[in-house]
Parts: sequence; C-alpha cells; structure tokens
Amino acid sequence: MEFQRFAKTEIDILPTTPGVYKFFNAENIIYVGKAKNLRKRVSSYFSRSQLDNRKTLKLVSEIQFIEVVSVNSEFDALLLENNLIKENQPKYNILLKDDKSFPSICITNERFPRVFATRRIDKSLGNYFGPYTSVKAMNSVLDLIRKIYTIRTCNFNLSQKNIDGNKFKVCLEYHLKNCLGPCEGLQTEEQYLEDISQAKEILKGRISVVRNSFQDAMLDAADKLNYELAQTFKEKIAYLEKFQASSLIVQSKITDIDVATILHENQNSIINFMVIENGTIKVSETVEAKNNLAESLEEILVTVLINLKNKYGSTNKEILSNIEISEWSEFQVSVPKIGDKKKLVNLSLQNALLRKNQKKNSHPAETRGKEILEELQEILKLKALPTHIECFDNSNIQGTNPVASMVCFKHGKPSKKDYRKFNIKTVEGPDDFGSMREVVGRRYKYLKEEKLPMPNLIVIDGGKGQLNAAIEALKALDLYGTIPLIGIAKRLEEIYMPEDTLPLHISKKSPALMLLQRIRDEAHRFAITFHKSKRSKSALQSDLDNITGIGPKTSALLLKAYGSVERIKDASEKDLERLIGIRKANILGTYFSSK
Repeated sequence: MEFQRFAKTEIDILPTTPGVYKFFNAENIIYVGKAKNLRKRVSSYFSRSQLDNRKTLKLVSEIQFIEVVSVNSEFDALLLENNLIKENQPKYNILLKDDKSFPSICITNERFPRVFATRRIDKSLGNYFGPYTSVKAMNSVLDLIRKIYTIRTCNFNLSQKNIDGNKFKVCLEYHLKNCLGPCEGLQTEEQYLEDISQAKEILKGRISVVRNSFQDAMLDAADKLNYELAQTFKEKIAYLEKFQASSLIVQSKITDIDVATILHENQNSIINFMVIENGTIKVSETVEAKNNLAESLEEILVTVLINLKNKYGSTNKEILSNIEISEWSEFQVSVPKIGDKKKLVNLSLQNALLRKNQKKNSHPAETRGKEILEELQEILKLKALPTHIECFDNSNIQGTNPVASMVCFKHGKPSKKDYRKFNIKTVEGPDDFGSMREVVGRRYKYLKEEKLPMPNLIVIDGGKGQLNAAIEALKALDLYGTIPLIGIAKRLEEIYMPEDTLPLHISKKSPALMLLQRIRDEAHRFAITFHKSKRSKSALQSDLDNITGIGPKTSALLLKAYGSVERIKDASEKDLERLIGIRKANILGTYFSSK
C-alpha cells in the first residue's frame, strides 16, 4: 500500500462551499485560512491585484500543494482554522498580515478579569484566544458570552482597597442587569471567576461542558423551588443551543471520537480521517491509498486508520465510519444511520468525495481533451479519433463581399496556423450553398494534390443544404466516404449526417457537443472578422481609387493620416496641401466638390 500526496490542484475545480484551505510547500503547511466560498477565496490569492502585494507574492511563490476541508458553515471553518493554526503553527499565519493584525479575544489577569477583543497581543496582560480571521465570527462569540454572563465592561482598577474605599459607583450596565456591580462589592470575586472559567470553556470550543453545568444548576434551583433562577439558567441553555444550531463542529452530545470514511474507485482508495475532541474537529486529513487487489476495503481502512491515529496521537476508542469493521476489539466501530453522528460521517464522506473529484478533474488538459474526443468519436460512430477537425463557414451581407473561413482544431485545441480565409471566386450573389461547394472543393483539392494529411472530421456550419453542397464537392474530388462529414445547425444545435434524413440530437451538457459548438463559433467569428475587414477596406478605398491622379501610395498616406474618406472630405485645403502637395490637393477638392 502506497500513500500519495496530492499535487497543487486546479483552482477552478475547488468547491464553492465553506471550509478551510491549507497551503503547503515541499515539506510543511505554510498557511491555513478559512473561507465562506473556498474556490473564490483561494483564487483571490492568484489574482493580479493580490500579486502586487509583496507578502502575498512571497507566499504564492512557495505554494506547491493545496488541500481543502469542506464544512457546513463559516463558523465551523473558523473553529477548525484556529485549531489547525495552533497545531501546525504555519509561518505565514504569523508573518503574513495586512496593515493590521488579526483580532483575538483577551481575558485579562486582573482581580475581576475583563473580556474584550484586541489586535495587540501582550501576554503579560492575560490569556488570548484566537486569532480570528473573521471579526463577525469573533463578535458572535463575544455576544454569546455577554448574554449568558454578567462580565464588566469598564476598565477600573477593582482592587479590594479601591472597592472598600467606595472609589467607584455602578454604571448603566448594572441597571441594565448586564453587570452585578463588583465595583461596589455587590458581587464576590469567587462568583465572578466562576463565570470567567465557563467563558474560557466556550472560547476553547467546549460548549458541552458549559451546557451541562447550566443544566445541573437549573435542576438544582428547581429542586429548591427557586423557579426564577431556574428560568435564568434555562434561558442561558437556550442561548447556547441557538448558537450551536448552525454548527455541526460543536456538539453537546459528541465529545471524543474519530471519524474515518473510505471511497473506492479502480485501484485507488480515498480515506478521510477526522479527530473530534470535546465536540470540536481538531484534525481533518484526506489521503489516497493504492492497494493490492487482494485487500478489501475493510483492510485498507484499518491499515490507513492505524497510521493516521498514530500520526496524530489519537487515543479515542470510538470510531465512526461508512463501512463495517469486524473483529477489532481494541476500538468500538459503528456505522451511524441517523443523528449528529451520521452528519459527521456525511461530512467526512463529503471531504473524501471532494478529493475524488479533484483527482478526477485535475488530469492534464491533454487527458481531458482526449476523453472529450473519445466521447465525440463514440457519438458520431467514427472509425478514428477526431484529433484533426476542420470547420467551414460562409459570410456575406446581401451578397456583397462574400467570403468563407476554415478553422482547424487539433487534439481539441485551435491550431491557428492552419486557419484559412477564402475569397469567393465562382459564385455571384448570396448563394451559401454554392459558396460552400466552392471552398470545400478548393481546400481538399489542394490537400489531395499536395498529398497533405486529411482531417479526421469535417464540420459544416449549417443544416442539410450546406452539408449537401459539401458532399457534392467531395464527390467531385472522389473523396466522399473517405473523410467523415457532419453539419451543425445553430437553431436547435442539431447534427446532420450524410444520407441520414433525421438529425442527431446530443445532450446540451455533453462536452462533445460543447466542443463542436466551440469549433463552429470559432469558424463563424473568423469568417465575420474577415468579412468586416474586406468590407471596410472596400468602403475606405473605393472613392480614392476612382480619382484620376491619386495613386495607391497617396491613398494610403491619406487614410493613414485621416482614417476615413469622410474625414479627408472635411480636411482643410491647407492641411491637404501640406500632406500631399498643392496639385493633388486641388484634384481632391475638385473631385469631392463635384459629388
């Protein structure tokens, strides 16, 4: 069994879900971040505006691998991000800042500690929790603490001497019942520190510990018939449950547990491993294992799980999984069907599936292109893989300046050096069928005479009429039947094939159809561009070419200076004299005044 580390993934296949992303250099994690939209956030690091920042440029230059962990909410991502930062200490989470540092929550070491947000870290002042990359998420935690605890917001020096000396008076917070007035000795230090101790548990993610404490206090108050106090604790429990409602990562019923799920495809297995401690995800890693044919999924998962548990030092005895593991007496392995444990298994599977999709879609472009061509070959029943495709289109406006284009795609990509433009020579008026017959005949007569490689597929932009015209051209060259030929109609994206009365309909989501549409659209663009260029030159030069005494060099000089015949008409006589001389300026003036 061989473990593989995934190389840097393509950004456009990252999920748009909330989650945590990890940047690796060749050896270590160098940065951990969280995102509401993983694809959008990760791609922002590679944008032109961000790369103007020297610090971001330095980070990006070191990235060799990107790993992502998908979660269910932004707050879940925040908690997991903080755990990963504390565990791995990535260097850029410390060094790479904007013009201000990330905020943290500080609990001071004063006699009656304060709880507040700060961006300045001074460990001599107290304990810090964070840093938080989202101010909104940090404030939601602070709001929860202030709703369920009565913690002072003032910065008074509440020494026993100052309190005994009645140096301070209670403020509005006391009257709003947000503070119990320790400044006047109305709350003991012991009571206050009990609240602070529970607030620390919340900041550590141990909400279940706080909830159990409130539950016991509520029941104790109810037993003593102190229903008003019991109601207070009930409300605090409700605040905690509301706070937990949108978060899968913090659960009151789930404490220390491991989650391991496995997906299998061909000769590879993808395993996601998560470690839950005190209701919080501490570790989430997805690995790929190449297994021998003799190994079962159960054997693969057990082998990988032992390695990962040893790697992260997990001592959890309970393991959740998506497959049964028999005869493993050392651990309690279960496959949950409902509830919060099932949600954790689903989250783990989601991350394994994410890695599977990344692996599937991160093949080299050549491999994906070959798969599309193979699909096209199967749909059109072609004998050879269509690695060389040529597509034709006509362009004219009411029969004027008729032109045609041929674009060439090789291995699913444009081969612009092989593009060709055609001026229609033998057809007069708006005859699309005649034009198609001419250009197809000219193209393949040349290839045949020069003994150059023929395409594997010819695509005609148009329906049955244009296709039949191309067939006639190939028959005249005795090439019909040797080169596959199809027509694609724009209105319903129908595929017409020779000698088939009914069109072929391909799924609109098919990559093969998308390739044909791209080739058709490129031929149309190329033809339109050529037609516009020819029409513009004709319009610009027609008047000047008809003036006796004004030659091609003078015409080119005038058009370069003025850009159009209309501007030449509006130019002053003196300006024209300076540019082309008095005699030619007089010729122009006489010509334009007579019109």
